[in-house]
This record gives sequence, C-alpha cells and structure tokens, in this order.
Amino acid sequence: MKKVERINTIMRYINNRSHFTISEIMREFNVSRSTAIRDIREIEAMGMPLVAEVGRDGGYFVMQNSVLPVVRFTDNEVKALFVAFMATRNQQLPYLKSRQSLAEKLLGLISENQQDDLVHLNEILLFEGTNPNNPDLLELSDLPHPMLERLIGLLLVDQHLMITIHEAKEKKDYPIYLLHLYREKGFWLIEGFDLKEEKMKIILVDHLIDVNPYQTKKRVSKKKIQEKLSGQEEVINLVLELGPTAIAQFKKYHPLKISISYTDPFQTTAILKTFINVHHSEELTEITNWLLFLGSDIKVIEMPKEVLEGLQERISIFY
Repeated sequence: MKKVERINTIMRYINNRSHFTISEIMREFNVSRSTAIRDIREIEAMGMPLVAEVGRDGGYFVMQNSVLPVVRFTDNEVKALFVAFMATRNQQLPYLKSRQSLAEKLLGLISENQQDDLVHLNEILLFEGTNPNNPDLLELSDLPHPMLERLIGLLLVDQHLMITIHEAKEKKDYPIYLLHLYREKGFWLIEGFDLKEEKMKIILVDHLIDVNPYQTKKRVSKKKIQEKLSGQEEVINLVLELGPTAIAQFKKYHPLKISISYTDPFQTTAILKTFINVHHSEELTEITNWLLFLGSDIKVIEMPKEVLEGLQERISIFY
C-alpha cells in the first residue's frame, strides 16, 4: 500500500475509534513502529486533533467536536469518483439539481495535473445515454421527477406512506409500506405492500401526484408484511433453458425480478424460472417482447399458453 493510501486509511481507522495505540496501528497496517509513529505525526501535522496519553498503556484519542482535515485522494480514487459521476448522466437521479457545483467542488479538491486528467477523460469517455453532440458534463440537465426527492425524504423517516396517483383518468389514494424504490428501463418504480388490499403493488413514480406519511395507528411491521408475502408466493409458470447466445442477451437486459441459475461450470447454459401474471396485459406484452429479444437459443420447458399465443402472434406478423 502506498504511503498516501495508507495515511488516508489510517485516518479513517482512527477517526472511527475513541482510542488507539501505536501497537494497534502496527498490527492493523503491518508496518514497523517507526513507520507507525511517522504516519501518526504526519496525520497530526495535517490538523487531525489527536491527544496523546502517557503511561504504560497510553495511546491516542481524537478530540470530539473538532473539525477534521480534508482526506486526500489518490489519482486512481479521483478518477474512480469522476468516472462514476460521469456514468450517471441522463439517469434522472435524485439530489443532482446542480451537477455543475458538484463537479466544480470535486475539481477544487485536486491538483492541476489531476484536473487535466479529468478534463481528458471527459472528452474521450462516453456512456449510455450521453448525447455525443453535447457530451460536456457541466452542460447537461437531467433532473428527476419532482416527486422523487420528496418520496425519498419521507421514506427515510417512515416507510408507511399514503400515495396519490393518476389511474384511469382519476386520482386514487393507496396506503402502502414501501419495500423498494428502483430504476428500470429509464423509469423509477415503487415496490410496495398495499396495506388495504394486503398484496404487492408496483407503481410508476411518474404517475405520482402526491405522497404523505400514512397517519394511522394500524401499522404493520416489516416482519408481518414479509410473512404475508411469503404466504402469497407465486407459482412458477415459465421455465426456460438458455444457451450461450441467450445468456449473452440476458446479460444485456432482463426484467428486475427475473434471474437465472447456471447449469455448467463455464456458464454457457442456464435455467430460468419465474412467474408471469398472464392477467396483467402490460407484463404479458413486456415478457413477450423480451423473449423475442433473447432469440432462438432457448428451450421451453414450461410456458403459459397466453405467452405462447403472444409469441406466435408476433412471429406471424413477419410471415
């Protein structure tokens, strides 16, 4: 481990402890006593408020309520942060109202040489969703749905929510316990337990009109919800064997709830098992399109007749 990396790691190590000794530093970071002492002195010189305790069992502790020095980043750490930041362009993520100020602050923490490297990376790296005609990180605007940050703010306090959505040209209220908030195919989705109907519900964030805490004494614990859901386990009705070409297509894209199990050590064959709600027209259409996307390198073991009919109908269009 390089010196800069070691010192940064030691700073995080001692900042998370009320007390530490030179012997602990030697043991944890596999360094000599003289190296440990030099590192501690350098950390003190950077401004970390350490207080030494004398005596046989003496050591150090960090003064409370003190401002700690800025952690230094290695060249590779800076690049990793910047590349991750670049990769989120046009993703409509929460809390990114000002990409320019975030980028400027990151650039302000690093040296001129590191800044030059990042400018070069920004010129040559393009990610999915980047407009090649305007790839400049500081000129893009990708604000998420206005309700997304409010939703996240509320669920950090309480996952029991009352949501109001557009449905069938009218407003509808649903009391839910929010289990997951995820992004799929460019859309933010709520996976929640409907507290009234006692079943799972998937809701598009774009359909949200309002969201508020669910003010009721009839709360349901997460454990109880999981017990109810486990009692409603869906029966597997789609089973496929996938060959290497289909596996490659699966890796490019697959619905969030669908996974595969490899059946050979080289991961060239796999089995797919899932439940398809054939009474949900949107899900049926999506799965039909996706199966066509997988291609012909699949073997059907079990498939609902509705899915099979949908595939036959789609294929007949081309013949």
